[in-house]
Parts: sequence; C-alpha cells; structure tokens
Amino acid sequence: MQVIPVLDLLDGHAVRAVRGERSRYRPIQSSLCATSDPVAIARALVAVTGARTLYVADLGAILQRGAHDHALAALCDALGKNSRIWLDAGFTAFAPMRALVERVVRLTRSGSPAAIVPVFGTETLLDIGAIAQASACGLEPILSLDYRGGRALGSAHVESAWWPSRVIVMTLDHVGAYAGPDLDTFAHVRALAGAREVIGAGGIRDCADLELAARSGADAWLVASAIHDGNVGRGDVHRGALEG
Repeated sequence: MQVIPVLDLLDGHAVRAVRGERSRYRPIQSSLCATSDPVAIARALVAVTGARTLYVADLGAILQRGAHDHALAALCDALGKNSRIWLDAGFTAFAPMRALVERVVRLTRSGSPAAIVPVFGTETLLDIGAIAQASACGLEPILSLDYRGGRALGSAHVESAWWPSRVIVMTLDHVGAYAGPDLDTFAHVRALAGAREVIGAGGIRDCADLELAARSGADAWLVASAIHDGNVGRGDVHRGALEG
C-alpha cells in the first residue's frame, strides 16, 4: 500500500486540515520544517515519505476564493517530471478543470514539471460527464467520493459504472481528526469498486493505522497530520505490508 502525502493550500499557505471544517484551517506548524511555504512543505513531505505522488487540495479554488495558479506551478516545478500532483481544485465540470490545468502549465518554468492529475470530488462535481471527457484526453482522472457524517456529499450521484480506474474514499470528518481511518465506509466502496484502485483518506494516526488500512484492501492512503507530527515516516511507509 502506498502512502500519499497531502498538502492543503489556502491563502498562499500550506494549512492544517481539521475535520474538513475549513474555517478552522490555519497555516501548518510541522515538525518537518519551520515554515508554511507550500514548496518547502511539499519538498519535506516527499523527502520524508519517498513518495512520487503528492495530493494537493486547492482550498482557495474549492471555496471559490481563487485558485492558487502560481503556487501550483511552483509545486510542479519543484517536484519535477518524475512526480505527479493529484489536484482537487473543486472542479465542477471538464472545462474549468482543463482551463486551470492549462493556466498552471503555462506558468511553469522548469521545462520538466510534475504532471497534474485531476481529482473530481463529488462534493463539488456537477457534470459527471467530466470524468469521461478527462479520460478521453488521457488525463487519467481520479474520482473522490466525499463523505461527511456517514453521508455522501454532492448533488451529482455517480453510479459505480461511471467510476474511473481510481477512486478515493474521502471521509472529511476523519481528516485531521486523529479518529482512526473510516474502514466501514472504505469497505462499502471497496465492495463496489471491482478491479479499480481504491484509495482511502483521513484518520491515520500512526503505523498501526496504516497496517489496518493495508489489510482492508486499500491500494493507497492519503496522509498529512501523522506525517507532520512525526508519527509516520519513511521507515513506516516501506515496512512489511506497506511496501508498494
């Protein structure tokens, strides 16, 4: 099982998530480095986990306060061509997703930036046809099935037949909560997913939780707080059942 580090962007800072209650998010205070600068945090997360994929939630875009175009371009430049950024920017449809990705690519400077993989979250998605459109363009989109309080979020119900090859089970009230992973919701989605890759998100406190997640059949899990607090590191990521 892969561990995929998470970076939440808000008002130009990397911030700490608290149960998906975005009004409570504040600039990150991390054991990894003494700054909330997104590029510094991204480099630290990748260094401590050895990950080649970084999940980025652009909360400015999700909250309709403006996407972090320049910060996203800087992240692509900093991580480089061997890395991937899974980007959730509150996409409602294909066209705004494509427009944001194209703006970010134009702003990159390195010549070999990290590739952006769009994440369509059910919390904001309005047009489920966006998934097929993105797939047809070779973007390999990911669908995030967003939940809060045990209920699915969003106005667009996405039948499992429409799911792409990778889906995320995003339990928002477990994010940054140190409540443990929501394995019941994960198991429900896993049973519907067939051969698709299923990625969990939220609740990881330590390596023991990662091992539970791996045994649940997760292909990967999104992690932030436990990494910043020093409870999950490279040694934990690469031991036993977590390898891959």
